[in-house]
Amino acid sequence: MTPRREKREFMNEFKVPMVKLYNSVKPRSEIAKEYDLTLSALNNWIRRIDATGSAK
Repeated sequence: MTPRREKREFMNEFKVPMVKLYNSVKPRSEIAKEYDLTLSALNNWIRRIDATGSAK
């Protein structure tokens, strides 16, 4: 079993550019790997920001 990662918190100033990278055609998996993110966190940010325009 893979050890759990320590939970990290990211500021909106970090989340919004990550979603913009995705929206500009960079694959989710590449963004997650390059910035050491989980795909689930990135997917949540994309869904939330695309739906509301805000990462909050």
